[in-house]
Amino acid sequence: MTGGLAAGSDYATVADTGKRYWGNAMSIHNRRGFVRASGAMGALAALGLAGRAGAQGTGAAPLETVRIVTGFPPGGTSDTLCRRVAEGLRGTSYTKMALVENKPGAGGQIAVQSMKGAATDGSVILQTPASMLMIYPHIYKSLAYNAFTDVVPVSLACTFDFGFCVGPAVPDSVKTIPQFLAWCKANPDKANYGSPAAGSVPHFIGVLLGQAGGVELKHVAYRGTQPAVQDLVAGQVQAVSGPVGEFTQQANAGKIRYLGVSGATQSRFAPGVPTFAEQGYKDLVFSEWFGFFAPGGTGAPVVQRANAVLRTALGHKDVVDGLAVMGLEAKSSTPEELGVLLKESYDRWGPIVKKIGFSADS
Repeated sequence: MTGGLAAGSDYATVADTGKRYWGNAMSIHNRRGFVRASGAMGALAALGLAGRAGAQGTGAAPLETVRIVTGFPPGGTSDTLCRRVAEGLRGTSYTKMALVENKPGAGGQIAVQSMKGAATDGSVILQTPASMLMIYPHIYKSLAYNAFTDVVPVSLACTFDFGFCVGPAVPDSVKTIPQFLAWCKANPDKANYGSPAAGSVPHFIGVLLGQAGGVELKHVAYRGTQPAVQDLVAGQVQAVSGPVGEFTQQANAGKIRYLGVSGATQSRFAPGVPTFAEQGYKDLVFSEWFGFFAPGGTGAPVVQRANAVLRTALGHKDVVDGLAVMGLEAKSSTPEELGVLLKESYDRWGPIVKKIGFSADS
């Protein structure tokens, strides 16, 4: 699952299929699973070879320090991914030192905004979920940054799908999305679902499922997916929409159950669970991604050099396996491929947000 976006892949052909949507990563996964699966990080010293290869031919000396900026606090998926990649960059011909700089706030906006005027020599790299660039421009009346001029695509980082789960507040006889929507119609006072945040992809998935089934589902916004899952297990909320990896522990324990997943194909992290499309909702195909970006105005040679070392770091087995524990697929790309995806994703979210009628300013 690593490497560039091959021609004909789901990601490379998003404009042709019309079924791949990208969005928001407001939900922050638990870091512990990643740490358990990536203990042998000493092997990342081998990345020094790749770093040197990435610098060959540029004539550039190693940078003294590289800052990888994330818009979320320590301990979450974005932060953990940045720290693992930073370990792979240190002591290479790309940089002597790599640090993670956490700039949380405003749902990730502050980190993106900080790229405006940042150094364009490769010493500052933003790692951000897709929503800050694809959804936010459509749900906020004004942003302090431009998704196409204030950042420059470098590489994808990872992708993942979403799941829709129910708990003990829903009868055991409800095993599919159509059955859940029918149950909600018959019990409108119980037609509730939680998501990690208002304006997130999981929030919108619930809205669109309700619209497709002709029933209004009441949204309950949480500060992250895990608080929502805790309420789901306790029977305080009927259903939760969130990243697949967030449900694994409780689903395996039999405390909650999947009704569907959002990808174009079934998820290896939720074996045997049918997709929304397989259950009759052909247009409800959603995935999420994180990406690396340079400040606006960064030149192509600098971007290519950063791309080379990042792609090698993302392809290392410890990083791939560690991400998989959290339901994430490590996946890199060329800068050009990420740029195409950025534009196509932005264009697709406009009509989706308009259909839903959501505004973060209201």
